[in-house]
Amino acid sequence: MSGNTTEGATRRSFLASSAAWLPAGLSVHVAGAGVFRVGVIGCGGRGEAAAMNAMRAGKDVRIVALADILRDRCEEKRTSLRLKFPDQVDVPDDRIFTGFQAYKHVIEASDVVIIANAAKFHPLHLKAAIEAGRHVFVEKPHAIDPAGVKMVEEACGLARKKGLCVVSGLQSRYHPGYIETMEKVHAGIIGDIVAIQETWLRPPYVVRQRRPKQKELEFQASNQYHFHWLSGDDVPQTLIHNLDRSSWALGNAAPLRCWGMGGRSTLKGEEFGSVFDHHAVVYEFPKGVRVYAYCRTIDNCYNENSSLILGAKGRCDLLNLRITGETNWTSAQPPSKNNAYDLEHVALFEAIRSGKPVNNGDYMARSTLIAVMGQLACYTGQELTWERVRNSNFYFPPRAEEIHDNSEPPAWPQADGTYPVFTPGITRLL
Repeated sequence: MSGNTTEGATRRSFLASSAAWLPAGLSVHVAGAGVFRVGVIGCGGRGEAAAMNAMRAGKDVRIVALADILRDRCEEKRTSLRLKFPDQVDVPDDRIFTGFQAYKHVIEASDVVIIANAAKFHPLHLKAAIEAGRHVFVEKPHAIDPAGVKMVEEACGLARKKGLCVVSGLQSRYHPGYIETMEKVHAGIIGDIVAIQETWLRPPYVVRQRRPKQKELEFQASNQYHFHWLSGDDVPQTLIHNLDRSSWALGNAAPLRCWGMGGRSTLKGEEFGSVFDHHAVVYEFPKGVRVYAYCRTIDNCYNENSSLILGAKGRCDLLNLRITGETNWTSAQPPSKNNAYDLEHVALFEAIRSGKPVNNGDYMARSTLIAVMGQLACYTGQELTWERVRNSNFYFPPRAEEIHDNSEPPAWPQADGTYPVFTPGITRLL
């Protein structure tokens, strides 16, 4: 199963079911009539970008509500979005929401929800939006632990029953060049796949300094990429794109087992929180195929983002749309021709207009768990099997639904101002 579509919902039943769950005052978008009222949960760079992607999907898309931990971040993004899309942003002051319960207000005000906040909350917010009858775009990673992945699967299953759309931020699946190249791989142009190398090496990502007199929980939430209990760390946060492409290349397969290594070698200071700065994970897939996956977030080092698929008859450089070996082939379209970030939103809104729901739940849950599995292997230094992780109910405490504005964070700075990190060989999680 590709997970790209949900079959069996007729246009009439789809529109009727959508109408049933919309709050009073919201219009159902029927082809050619009305607008899509879109709310954004998370006003960092990705939330702002996703809002723009959505508005480029049609003049009938309106951003009507914004939520974030910080109000000034919402106001900043509202101003920026209004400058670029003056006719498609309708966010008065009373539809800017803050705090850990803000997501509820965005869901209530919208009929399409963009989830782009800290990944810890993605499963909870996805589930709440689907239960309320909303269509959803949810950024990756879709969860940061096995318990979260289970909630994602449940929410996507409910969306299928309700005829609602769920589109994943794993945008590689919507890139025409990647699709064309992957079709060549699946047709056997490079022969049987022997191994895959996945690499994403770059400087630290979105580092935010503590504000004066800022509460500890607010600081961590506003700097979420650098706290494992909020972001899941760099394998789920970044390398998930590469791992999703590996699974795709292998027929949407899951690994049998993995082992990994990683740690904190360079990053110093409270702003780098509790995450590692380098990871390496080796996955064993069916038929003995190995996937070698690497990510690093350190300044002044060699950088690379690549997906290299090695076959018995050749090699595929997926991101450059090139195949070499017994057959040499390069796509006629440059890699940058199509913006997959836009196209995934085009697919979402076209699906709602047509009454033919799209649901990416299959691969978004699988690829998320592949990334979570690799991260846990790096944290603990242990070999992990797919079945063990798949059957686990482990989560990074506290549970998302237990967090409120006055909660105590699970991580606190040590005497030197830095945060403790996991220790492979000592840390036990599952």
